[in-house]
Amino acid sequence: MEIELKLLLEPRDVASFRRHPLLTHYATGKPQSRQLTSIYFDTPELYLQQNHTALRVRKVGTRWVQTCKSGGQAAAGLHQRPEWESDISGAAPDLQALRGLLEPGSAVAALLSAPDLANRLRPIFTTQFKRTIWLLRSQAGDEVELALDQGEILHGDESIAISEIELELKAGAAASLFELALALQQTLPLRAANASKAERGYAMHAPQAPAVVKAQPVELAPGLTLEQGFQVLLGNCLAQMQGNEDGVLHGADPENLHQMRVGLRRLRAVLGLFKKVIPTPPEIAERLDWLAATLGPARDWEVLAVATLDDVVRRCPDQWQLENLRQLTASEADKGRHAVAAAVNSRAYTRLLLLLGSWIEGRRWREELDAAQVTGLSAPLKKFAVKKLAGLQKKLLKRGSRIGQHDAAKRHKVRIAAKKARYASEFFASYFPAKRSHAYVAALSDLQDGLGAANDRSVAAQLLQQVAEQHPELAQSCGLAVKLLASSKKHNKSKIGRLWRKFAGLKPPSRPH
Repeated sequence: MEIELKLLLEPRDVASFRRHPLLTHYATGKPQSRQLTSIYFDTPELYLQQNHTALRVRKVGTRWVQTCKSGGQAAAGLHQRPEWESDISGAAPDLQALRGLLEPGSAVAALLSAPDLANRLRPIFTTQFKRTIWLLRSQAGDEVELALDQGEILHGDESIAISEIELELKAGAAASLFELALALQQTLPLRAANASKAERGYAMHAPQAPAVVKAQPVELAPGLTLEQGFQVLLGNCLAQMQGNEDGVLHGADPENLHQMRVGLRRLRAVLGLFKKVIPTPPEIAERLDWLAATLGPARDWEVLAVATLDDVVRRCPDQWQLENLRQLTASEADKGRHAVAAAVNSRAYTRLLLLLGSWIEGRRWREELDAAQVTGLSAPLKKFAVKKLAGLQKKLLKRGSRIGQHDAAKRHKVRIAAKKARYASEFFASYFPAKRSHAYVAALSDLQDGLGAANDRSVAAQLLQQVAEQHPELAQSCGLAVKLLASSKKHNKSKIGRLWRKFAGLKPPSRPH
């Protein structure tokens, strides 16, 4: 298993990196440099990439080495992937030699045993870069290979630059990679890199719109402890949040921003669920607040411009009256997207990811707990799940009592409580009978959506008031839009009542498998 942390470094900062005191303080010897050329192979239909596998042949001096990487995961810049490699005689892959390294019957062995695969493999792209390596030993004795890669990825007549740092764990704990990265980032504007060289090369070969990454179901092992479950859930939320970074930075689909925000909300929901047993460090909490405060307004303008106002325009007899308003809200949404992209591309965001990675991988919360509290982290996650779901249900029922008489502020509190209950139910769903769990989550989801629609109208009215104050020439259009929004309020109130009654008649899952 290869475990490494990837960080992007601007070429202009390479000289400062080479002078960083960390290199002399922790290095066990002088750095070694070598020129590396790697050829990545796949079939014309990209059979390997479609199966989350990369196959390369690399020239190292006079040697040729083939490497296969398959599956794995990336979070907070940390890449963990199964890896197999062997020496070969030339610049073409030797699948038979690779299969000899694999466990018979494994998914990768089956993948590389596809009929006529060797004859269908073609060079797809090439990387050429100079690698300088320092061998480091941390204060705790962890051994890390730090590599500076400078060069380019080549595809036909095109090329993109490579300028990155890789911290690969050779012995010890993965948390040491984050500690070293945080020390480097104190003086260098490093950014976390979730895309590997292979992924960047494939993007050159077959460009496509960035994927929209939604929350993936969480499969919790039966015997997980409270602490282990905490780590699994945070990793799941981080994967969603970071999976949408590329779309936020380079795409145009509003759904990337939305799903990144959902990932952040789910992550904060996990922290809230466990806060009494694993308190969140103030610095991490503050940085999460900062990110939420950037994503929130941007998403509000997106909803107004793309969804809410479109619905209003469809119900307006004279749509031209709202055209200038539509253009202005679209412009504000665009500004919000740029603000989020700047935040995601910032040093502050990378530091948040590195702090989270260090805290999660190193279980740093133990440093703030006493012996009894640490012992409590070994309690069964299932028991914790049952108790939490019951508590969230009780709180939601209390807040939703007499929901038909609630004003917008009280409905908003019910929505927040419903959202927390829904996230928790989804987190722990694999612990309960599927039929019961699905019905409960579906009712919560419908209720949250109904309350969310009402909240969107309330937020839209506030933003329109803001527009009217800042742009008096649009005050009449804003007033018309608010009037049209209010016309659907009565129907929605009745719908929320029905959704509430449906949910209130259910009980949360309480008997694990």
